[in-house]
Amino acid sequence: MSTEDTRRVAELIRGERFGFLTTTTPTGTLTSRPMTLQEVDFDGDLWFFAERGAEWLDHVRVSPQVNVGVGSGGTWVSLTGQATVVDDVAKKKDLWNGGVEAWLPQGPEDPSVVLVRVDGDTAEYWDSPGGRLATAFSFVKAKATGERIDSGENAVVDL
Repeated sequence: MSTEDTRRVAELIRGERFGFLTTTTPTGTLTSRPMTLQEVDFDGDLWFFAERGAEWLDHVRVSPQVNVGVGSGGTWVSLTGQATVVDDVAKKKDLWNGGVEAWLPQGPEDPSVVLVRVDGDTAEYWDSPGGRLATAFSFVKAKATGERIDSGENAVVDL
C-alpha cells in the first residue's frame, strides 16, 4: 500500500454521503443496503452507524468480508474489506452528527447504537474526468467515430 494510492481513493470518496454495503447472508446470498458514510479522514477504513439488532449485523459476524460501493457522476469506488461491529462510546460520540441523530435519536451512549468499521483491503476505482456530461459526450463521440470510449482512469489499490 502506498500513501499516494490511499490518498487517491480518499479524494474520490471525499464528499460522498452514501455507499452500498454488501454482506453475505448465512445461506451465501449477497445483499446490499444504502448506508451513510461517516465524515472521517480516509485511512483505509470506512465507518457506519447501525442499530445493534439489525439483522444484517449477523451477516458481518458470520462472514466479515464485505464490499462498499460508492459513486456518483463519473466516479465510482468499490472497496472490499473486513467489517467489525464496534461498541466504543467515545468513538460513537466522536462521529456523531445531526444526520445520524435523525436515524438513531436514542443517541451515541445508548447500547442499541453501534458502529461498523470496514477495514479496507483493496479498492478499485473508475474516474471519468468531467463527470456525467463528459462521459455522455465520450459515449456519443465513440458511437459517431467507431472508436472505443475513453473510460478515464481505472486502478486497483491495495489498502
